[in-house]
Amino acid sequence: MREHLVFVTGRLAKARLEKIAAALPPERFAWTIADAGVKVAALMTEEIIRRRVTVPEGATRIILPGRCRADPAALAAHFGLPVERGPDEIVDLPVFLGLAGRNVDLSRHEVRIFSEIVDASRLTPDEILIRAKDLARRGADVIDLGGLPDTPFPHLADTVRLLKSEGLRVSVDSFSRDELRQGAAAGADFLLSLNEDSLDLAFETDAVPVLVPLRPDDLPSLDRAIDRMQRAGRPFIADPILEPIHFGFAASLVRYHETRRRHPDIAMMMGTGNLTELTEADSLGVTALLMGVCSELSIGNVLIVQVSNHTRRTVEEHDAARRVMYAAKADAALPKGYGRALLSVHDKRPYTQTPEEIASLAAEVRDPNYRVALAEDGVHIYNRDIHKVGRDAMAFFPDLGVEGDGAHAFYLGGELTKAELAWRLGKRYVQDEALDWGCALDGEVEDTTRFKAPGHTRQSGKP
Repeated sequence: MREHLVFVTGRLAKARLEKIAAALPPERFAWTIADAGVKVAALMTEEIIRRRVTVPEGATRIILPGRCRADPAALAAHFGLPVERGPDEIVDLPVFLGLAGRNVDLSRHEVRIFSEIVDASRLTPDEILIRAKDLARRGADVIDLGGLPDTPFPHLADTVRLLKSEGLRVSVDSFSRDELRQGAAAGADFLLSLNEDSLDLAFETDAVPVLVPLRPDDLPSLDRAIDRMQRAGRPFIADPILEPIHFGFAASLVRYHETRRRHPDIAMMMGTGNLTELTEADSLGVTALLMGVCSELSIGNVLIVQVSNHTRRTVEEHDAARRVMYAAKADAALPKGYGRALLSVHDKRPYTQTPEEIASLAAEVRDPNYRVALAEDGVHIYNRDIHKVGRDAMAFFPDLGVEGDGAHAFYLGGELTKAELAWRLGKRYVQDEALDWGCALDGEVEDTTRFKAPGHTRQSGKP
């Protein structure tokens, strides 16, 4: 059945919207554009839409601009039709309507994240709890208490009990059998890491052991440990051990593949820290690649660590990557088109307007307020008096006439610098909005039914 869509818009965006809508497949969509009588979508209110928008007979769905500050549920009750908030940018409308071939659902995953606190033995139980809660908030499923060689951990059992009392799942990671026993007796859920020489410990507790080979290249020893656990009917996780680049990395990938070939149905783990921590590269891309390997080999557990500053977002990166990989695998698709969480520095479609479209909008402006936009040719700034294009934020200053207005000059300097950065990197830019850094930075959560608070330059003087 063909849908009849009603696109609510403002005057300045109408021509661009008509161009995009005209390219929609006619066998799937009929459409009507309803001009709400305001210049820009951000100025629309529910009251304006109720009074000025008329819905044609046969309409099946109303789509609001992404930046419209109105409550879709309230408007749906008023019009008696489904009302949705569309994308912020008109160019993204086809993807929003499902014309990219899939509906993106990133709510699911199949990988459990073990997040290690490597210096747990040097922290107090309360300090560990604070850090553990933060890791769980970021996406960790299991808090891994790392033991350090030749460093006593007398409060290990108390720490395990404290974390468990807060509803957290806990693993103990130690070379000391005594520490592993203490952790298990206190209620630890997992023990890292046992090999065939220390495997007897697995039969003294209900904690699930993570099995490793005696040496990274000794895969038969891991096979023997797996066989013993299987014959006993006990749960376990196998980790063939990921090694750093130039110290066995490629061979370790082969071992993961071979372990999965030999044991198609066992639970497996990959410790990704040996690559993310020990490679001085932005960790997001490294993490995405490793999570792709985990997806292909059905490795359902990862042990991650954050020590270096360049991996400070490793929990969020693994969480985002496991969701993208799960969705792509479920669709039997490449991990493309599943949102921007794994894109930090660059964007796939950085420019939402052409230079000609910006020029057309600039010709319609009748007020002195400056607009800033990006296109392939650089940064555009315009109002009713000027339209300048450049690639150096500071070079615009002589043309803007704000020498006597410090607040306005400060604002434009900040906005233009942000725009220049976005243009140089190939990122999307929206005036008065923060740049989107994917999962590398927490995004702002805002109430899209309310207008934004006044900007910084409007907040001078007494509150």
